[in-house]
Amino acid sequence: MSRGPDPRAADEGRFPDPVYRQTVLAPLFEVAKAHHAAALGRVNDAHCVMLVETGILSGRDGAAIAGALRQVAAAFDPAAVSYDEAVEDFFFHIEAELNRRLGVDLAGRLHTGRSRNDIDHTLFKIALKQRIDGLAREGRALTAALIDKAADEQGTLIVAYTHGQPAQPSTFGHYLAAAVEVLLRDLARLHQARAIVDLCPMGAAAITTTGFPIDRQRMAELLGFAAPLENSYGCIAAVDYLTATYTAVKLIFLHLGRVVQDFQQWTGAEVGQLHVPDAFVQISSIMPQKRNPVPIEHLRLLASLTVGRADAIVGVMHNTPFTDMNDSEGEVQAAGYAAFESGERMLRLLVALILSLSVDAARVRRNIDASCITITELADGLVRREGLSFRVAHHVAAAVAKAVVAVGKGLGETGYEPFRRAFEAEIGRPSRIDAAAFAEMTSPEHFVSIRDRFGGPAPSALAAAITGYRRRLAGLAEAADGEARREVQARAMLDDAVVRLIASAEPGGR
Repeated sequence: MSRGPDPRAADEGRFPDPVYRQTVLAPLFEVAKAHHAAALGRVNDAHCVMLVETGILSGRDGAAIAGALRQVAAAFDPAAVSYDEAVEDFFFHIEAELNRRLGVDLAGRLHTGRSRNDIDHTLFKIALKQRIDGLAREGRALTAALIDKAADEQGTLIVAYTHGQPAQPSTFGHYLAAAVEVLLRDLARLHQARAIVDLCPMGAAAITTTGFPIDRQRMAELLGFAAPLENSYGCIAAVDYLTATYTAVKLIFLHLGRVVQDFQQWTGAEVGQLHVPDAFVQISSIMPQKRNPVPIEHLRLLASLTVGRADAIVGVMHNTPFTDMNDSEGEVQAAGYAAFESGERMLRLLVALILSLSVDAARVRRNIDASCITITELADGLVRREGLSFRVAHHVAAAVAKAVVAVGKGLGETGYEPFRRAFEAEIGRPSRIDAAAFAEMTSPEHFVSIRDRFGGPAPSALAAAITGYRRRLAGLAEAADGEARREVQARAMLDDAVVRLIASAEPGGR
């Protein structure tokens, strides 16, 4: 009885399938070439040095490999290199270049005690640290600009809003100081996330380390990491360095976006308390009267793009297995880098805008008077000067506000007579507060100056806060400088170790 052909014997095709090559392998090769090639060179150099120092690799073989790695690096031209299906990825492309120079046996010794798994996450962390450092630097520049602006605007009155309505007078400096505090906390969160990124996975190999006596501490040191990440399974599976980083990035721009939205409202013609200079204004193509502060919209857009891009990376990690997986590797890493690009643009633009903004003092004063927002201090003043309970004082002040709003004039212009009548009707006697005292009690300057509590807008309280902000910002900068010095020292240490290794195999070398 004859049988048909065994389907298992059919030609299943040659790797890679053309569609897989086009949609996955070639794009990932470009990601690695663009973002991780230099870091792979550092990892290869460090691993070669460590293998020789631990005796896993002879000095002669190590020198030959180190020399060939230098040749590969010198000859590397990103524009001339593209995906070749003879190799699976960029890592194997570099290995093929070593094979061509050294032969398969000697070149293959470099891979002793390691895997693409620990290499990849090390490359990703090196690239991520650089981007975190860039974003943090721009964030500190924005913080410094906000602090300086808050110091300059300590006495500049504004209308503070709650629920979209005028609430109380404050100062632009006090408002900006609130934004400074949030940004300082956000930058501290980013720095904490960097500390997770700053732990080196090298030596974890595939997921369980290796039987060779590698030195994980030395690898971390040569590559500029603070320390090795301890658990080898976690080195490969625990992608909390991604979720921590992109959550911290998301929060920075989510919070800044709220300030930008206020600026959008405050520059509107109906509110008009914030003036944007002509350098940041675009004119309508059809309506010549329009002054459109379009950069504020771009700030909001860039903030929202950054939030979305960061959120996408965290979302990709949802419901993934706690193991080695492509979901956390090249493609998602490259997608995340876009968040840093849009984020840095937003921060730089916001610095420029912040330093250019000014408050329309006349408009603010009219809005304060018309909206009766100093009325809270009238109630407080009645407690202090007339001995009333706050609830009774609140009833008097509410009656004054209602009467003033009904006639459509300001509190300072028409408020005293309604106050005198409301007080006598509620208390049953005339108030001891005369018109001059009433004017002083309901002035926005008095409202601000008497709020001299910790964290308040009064000059002394705000000045003390600003001093503290400068100190905290200096601490963040000092920590960043220390990390940068360690990175520079590690690069010099690795370069020196490679040079000495190569020299040891030359005539007269040791």
